[in-house]
Amino acid sequence: MNTKPSLPALPEDFAARARVLGSSTLYEASGLSCSVDPLVRSIWTGAFIAAPAYPLVCSPGDNLSIHIAMERVPRGWVLVVGTGNFVAGYWGEVLTVAAEAAGVVGLVIDGGVRDVAAMTKRRFPVFARGISVRGTVKASAPSVGESTMFTGVPVVPGDLVVADDDGVIIIPATEAERTITAGEARLAKEAEMMRQLAQGASTLELMNLTEWRKQP
Repeated sequence: MNTKPSLPALPEDFAARARVLGSSTLYEASGLSCSVDPLVRSIWTGAFIAAPAYPLVCSPGDNLSIHIAMERVPRGWVLVVGTGNFVAGYWGEVLTVAAEAAGVVGLVIDGGVRDVAAMTKRRFPVFARGISVRGTVKASAPSVGESTMFTGVPVVPGDLVVADDDGVIIIPATEAERTITAGEARLAKEAEMMRQLAQGASTLELMNLTEWRKQP
């Protein structure tokens, strides 16, 4: 029997609020070690994801877990795929079309993908460690829809994934409201700093670093 996790208690309008803040501000506001390996990057500039995580694990060079996940992942969620950093073409245009039909909003994978031009044209958000023409087998499925570690960051079904040009973060669902609220306060503070900088203030003054003016 295929079961789907219930939607987590993420903040209201979390995706729109996260888009305004971006991954860097949310990372700083979180106070958590929630940043995934910086080598996991968007394959096209401007891609953005803010969605609940659906984690899974693939064996090296084997993408069977992804195909199983496509029948189980709730609409509006993002696939977070661990591969042990093995770069192969786990994902391409066929899975992209299937994902769009299933309501999957993006892919974060610590392995590789292919058919980059097609995914870019479709504007499907993909964040990957690399690009590879090498295909995969379909022989094993270590974990689908279960909590796991992704490049050293814990990920539980329903955690908040935010990914953009700066990188990818995974925030526990229980910390999402606090983090977004803190991020909005940080953004307001930074806006005031920008205003003062435009009027001639220095970063040393605004960041209380004037003691360094005494250094040779």
